[in-house]
Amino acid sequence: MVNLTPIMIEGQSFTAITVKLPKTNFMAITNDDGYIMCGALDVALLNDRLKDRKIVAARAVGVRTIDQLLEAPLESVTDAAKELGIYPGISGKEALLKMKK
Repeated sequence: MVNLTPIMIEGQSFTAITVKLPKTNFMAITNDDGYIMCGALDVALLNDRLKDRKIVAARAVGVRTIDQLLEAPLESVTDAAKELGIYPGISGKEALLKMKK
């Protein structure tokens, strides 16, 4: 099952995506500028093999719900995210707000 839910954070619009998979869930929250995601995100791949795309993305691990993804400290971020002031340790919500240009 796939669930797309619009969410507002401090007046900014985002889309929360949850994909229920066998024995796990895939979760992401996105806007036109970037996204945060559960532990399934391969930040190293984005930084190394897809570096030329300058993908703004961050990863939180150990989350099971969209609310947890918003509140959890980020474990890793892409180089392009760092350029926007997004660093490991900040919450998913803080990162999303920095993604709005």
